[in-house]
Amino acid sequence: MNKKVIALILSLFVAIFISACGLKEESSNSDKNSEALQKAKVSELTQKEMPKEPRTITNEITLSAIGDMLIHSRVYKDAQTNEGYDFSPMLTDVKPFLEQSTITMANQETMIGGTDLGLSTYPMFNSPHEVGDALLDVGVDVVTLANNHTLDRGEEAVQSAIGHWETIDMMYTGSYKNEEDSEKIRVYQTEENIDVAFLSFTYGTNGIPVPEGKDYLVNLIDKEKISSDVKMAKDKADVIILSLHFGTEYQRMPSDEQKELVQFAADQGVHAVIGHHPHVLQPVEWVEGKNGNETLVAYSLGNFLSGQDDFYRRIGGVVSFTIEKTTRGGEQTINLKKPQFLPTFVMSDKEQSYKVMPMYQLTNNQLSNADEHYREIKQHMSQWMPDLEFIESN
Repeated sequence: MNKKVIALILSLFVAIFISACGLKEESSNSDKNSEALQKAKVSELTQKEMPKEPRTITNEITLSAIGDMLIHSRVYKDAQTNEGYDFSPMLTDVKPFLEQSTITMANQETMIGGTDLGLSTYPMFNSPHEVGDALLDVGVDVVTLANNHTLDRGEEAVQSAIGHWETIDMMYTGSYKNEEDSEKIRVYQTEENIDVAFLSFTYGTNGIPVPEGKDYLVNLIDKEKISSDVKMAKDKADVIILSLHFGTEYQRMPSDEQKELVQFAADQGVHAVIGHHPHVLQPVEWVEGKNGNETLVAYSLGNFLSGQDDFYRRIGGVVSFTIEKTTRGGEQTINLKKPQFLPTFVMSDKEQSYKVMPMYQLTNNQLSNADEHYREIKQHMSQWMPDLEFIESN
């Protein structure tokens, strides 16, 4: 075989080999491309099928509550001016602690029926309208009115008081001007999208009968009524604060009746119970409801401003806590946390110069053994809540 034929045969073999290799590489690349395309389609399909992680939104507000505003004649006489009455100077030292909260509530124990009805003191109170003005000035947003002195001066005083609360645009609860008014659950709406409902009830009215057909004048403690109002509040608000005027006067520990009613409230899903009436401080604690929920309880906040001069009746306080609302998808949870307490003391000099002061600021010149008394009050309030924080700066 000549050289030309051999060269031709070799050339054909080389061409066939190269062609085969090319087809194999092309086939391999095609397979790889097909596999990648298949993976991409599976990944895209998987992503479409997989649910997206729900967005979590958390908002917070703070709420503070003070004890009894019990305005004896020596207090309103001390507040008298040439133009009327001015209680604001009595609250100047505690104002920074009240106005910093998102919502601040107070128990206005004496009806502010005003001077036209004639002012009066214990046992049948009627106070100046200006008490309400002072509360507004220091940052109070809500007042509770159901207590044993609500009907002291009858319906006229109640209506006059409510008229003034409405004039200054102060939310009130527990006593109402008519049936329609009483059916409206009080809900305070905040910019943080946390709505808070306020309910208020009292054990009684010092034997004064509620006028027939006018139950709206004062909410009396009744479990069926409380349960019904709590259910309505749940439909309208995120958080429920229940104010209870109950217990035994001047007793520094809650009674069995108080504890039983608080347990009932916790079982209904109330978030916090704020207690009044004993005129002295009673401890703070967490109470577990039947569904495992935790309810914050201040059994009694004592007197915030009053003319009572017994030592422990001059001590009140501000309870504060944070309300956290977490929304995840369609679910919402409410968590109360960071409870704090500010003990306060009513200073006076021979029934004059009344002033509410933070207890931690008192000196021995103002109150003998001030530090010792302050430590005792801190221990008393935190005995069931060892991690209770005490406010000692503003």
